[in-house]
Amino acid sequence: MKSADSVRSQLMRIMNRFGLELKSNDFHDKNYYVNIRKAILSGFFMQVAHLERSGHYLTIKDNQVVALHPSTCLAHKPEFAVYNEFVLTSKNFIRMVSDVKAEWLVEMAPHYYDIKSLKPCEAKSRLEQIYIKKQGRA
Repeated sequence: MKSADSVRSQLMRIMNRFGLELKSNDFHDKNYYVNIRKAILSGFFMQVAHLERSGHYLTIKDNQVVALHPSTCLAHKPEFAVYNEFVLTSKNFIRMVSDVKAEWLVEMAPHYYDIKSLKPCEAKSRLEQIYIKKQGRA
């Protein structure tokens, strides 16, 4: 926690130096944790895996089979998972995982999740559905 406080203090000083507004959600706001997960995704949008029907995860861009690391403390297996670390032992693991929504991928990194650039997989089909739904609302 000391490290987190130190980083927060540094960011506050930088924002003050550049005259940027300091904004924060109320801790009791229903979007408090959603916004944290979106912030993580905005920095790690290239590190996302999708849960396939077979029960294993595939990284979205290069279709590598991965599993949630045993140290992961999520109570469920999310459909899409952003991860901080790729660990190679006897098998490929992703560690430091957070649950993210497919809609967020399209919203935050449409340039990266361009359907034409994705290899065929279940994640591509799911993202195509999101893009079609989004076009219907436009």
